[in-house]
Amino acid sequence: MSIVTRPPVQPYLVLASAIVLPASGQVLNCQPVRGLVFLFFILLLGGYTLQTAAPDVSFVGKLAGGIFVYAMAIYDAYKTARVQYEVWYTAKGQS
Repeated sequence: MSIVTRPPVQPYLVLASAIVLPASGQVLNCQPVRGLVFLFFILLLGGYTLQTAAPDVSFVGKLAGGIFVYAMAIYDAYKTARVQYEVWYTAKGQS
């Protein structure tokens, strides 16, 4: 007798969601607090680099801190979803 578990969200769906909307990938991975932390640091570092960047820096350069955290949030959401999916898939195959 085995316990039927609901499959996790597909990793590519989590990746697409994280690219479109910051921190939504973490929410899909059932980690909403982690998503809020990423969102907080995106805003914090984006605002900080916006205020401290030189006037002749490009718009992307002025938001570089937030963009970096945004990229890390995308990577984290996909990596976590991929691990959850592979653990589920492996457990499903052994039952």
